[in-house]
Amino acid sequence: MIKHHSDILLEIIAHDPATIENDLNSAVDIALRHAMQERRHGVLVTQTGFSTYTVAVSRDVPYGETRELRQWGALA
Repeated sequence: MIKHHSDILLEIIAHDPATIENDLNSAVDIALRHAMQERRHGVLVTQTGFSTYTVAVSRDVPYGETRELRQWGALA
């Protein structure tokens, strides 16, 4: 399941590997489209738990790049 918090922040919650992969790919595509329109920031994929992730357009990531981060317990 992908929760849209905004056009630039998406949350993925899934419990099986295939769904995680599909939802992450879809969320990254959405974020990349937004980042390419703005041409200022890149995309950050953060694993916040065993089966939870966020995908965001981030000013901490240079335009044209996608980075991954593990930050368990980031969302409550």
